[in-house]
Amino acid sequence: MSVLPLRNPATGETFGSVTEASPAQVDAAVAKARLAFEAWSATSLSERLRYLTRLRHYLVEHGEELAEKISQATGKVTIEAYMTEIFVTADTIRFYEKHAPQMLAAQPVPTPLVLWPKKSYIHYKPMGVIAVISPWNYPFQLAIIPMLSALVAGNTVILKPSEVTPSTGLLIEELFAVAGLPEGVVTVLHGGRDVGSRLVAARPDKIFFTGSAATGKKIMAAAAEHLIPVSLELGGKDPMIVFEDANLERAANGAIWGAFTNSGQVCMSVERLYVHKRVYPEFLRLVTEKTKALRQRFPTQAEVGSMTSREQLGIVRAHIEEALAAGAKAVTGGLPQTDSMFIPPTILTDVTPDMKIMREETFGPVLPIMTFSDEAEAIRLANESPYGLNASVWSSDKQRAQRVAEKLLSGNVCINDVIISYANPHLPFGGVKESGIGRYRGPAGLQAFTHSISVIHDPGSKKREFNWYPYTEDQQLMFSGLTRFLYGKRPKWDRPTLKAIWRELKRLR
Repeated sequence: MSVLPLRNPATGETFGSVTEASPAQVDAAVAKARLAFEAWSATSLSERLRYLTRLRHYLVEHGEELAEKISQATGKVTIEAYMTEIFVTADTIRFYEKHAPQMLAAQPVPTPLVLWPKKSYIHYKPMGVIAVISPWNYPFQLAIIPMLSALVAGNTVILKPSEVTPSTGLLIEELFAVAGLPEGVVTVLHGGRDVGSRLVAARPDKIFFTGSAATGKKIMAAAAEHLIPVSLELGGKDPMIVFEDANLERAANGAIWGAFTNSGQVCMSVERLYVHKRVYPEFLRLVTEKTKALRQRFPTQAEVGSMTSREQLGIVRAHIEEALAAGAKAVTGGLPQTDSMFIPPTILTDVTPDMKIMREETFGPVLPIMTFSDEAEAIRLANESPYGLNASVWSSDKQRAQRVAEKLLSGNVCINDVIISYANPHLPFGGVKESGIGRYRGPAGLQAFTHSISVIHDPGSKKREFNWYPYTEDQQLMFSGLTRFLYGKRPKWDRPTLKAIWRELKRLR
């Protein structure tokens, strides 16, 4: 077993350590979660929600303190930690308190008339042990929200937080201890790839992974060996399209926030900006001025903090270096001269679609800008990506904005806004193409942690059904006539069919 240091990426300060879980500890955690599942799944939904209420109250009472600890783990500014980690989590809990009973209740569905007097419904049954493998960019809420979803649905949960931000895993452990959940319902396993691999090999009943597409593919391949269902929330290369009739002031403000919030370490960051050539000069002037006005430091009285992962820092540097070498221009920012975890907010112009900065996920504070001539070109450029997580369309023409939004190959689209679709807990969230598989948040997201069981109920008063043995000529006549009546070009009853139905009805009594 190795030891993970607890380190502040912005200052380099080490403030503790945590020991990685051993293979035996992983196996024991899964076994304990299986034992706890029987009682937890039988616990009433109202009782499960009461535990969440305790969590919400604790978040509200200790939100500022928790945000400071998250800032210490990630290097993000404190207000971002509070808005995106504490507030969003509390809002999600409140959403479940209000709506989970309806979302998990049995859902009646129509039953065809030919199946009368049967009734049909869908029952949502918890799956078992859910493995949540979470990332480092939003290490608190991107771990807790899928955990809460699984718990509300009646599952037990094992969390493997990112080894890049292990102190947040400890924070989550402490939080659930305060809530007082029964033993084995929630377990946190600290460690890196080996711990994650062992957890997958221990055969949980579902895996929920948030992270890179490369790691997601490996997890999916390992899960396929045992037919373990997976939900994958992966990366993005999200386009922003600004038409000539957009509110440029608003679009410029949205662009710099969408590109630079959390130092660009957001799966839904604006990573490709397409501006109509007619308004490009004015738009570039606006985003340049606004970017130069941003304050970058840690942890307060600033807009942009540090990078969190040194490995990711190297990727961002490589993307900028390649773009500049190929002819791109850094209007603002660029590469720092020192080995700093702070990359200044950077705007790149004269970029081309073949550059890595326009093709691969950068995950850093970089905003590359290109122009387009018309709607068709904007849609083509936006869709020319292996990713499809989020996108935004900016226009004062409501019909055009909606038309373009619906033509984009993206799991989520904002109109005249960025990123914010994730903040609405009523909406499902997830990507297409290499941005992921499955959805969470919203009713579909909660039900994704259940098995949907279809139930059809007959009163049981008749001694047999039309379609049961023994087969007769009347059955053949009845089904042939019924098919012609229900689905043919000229539906009408014929006398032989009616007589056959009458004789069959008498046999059912």
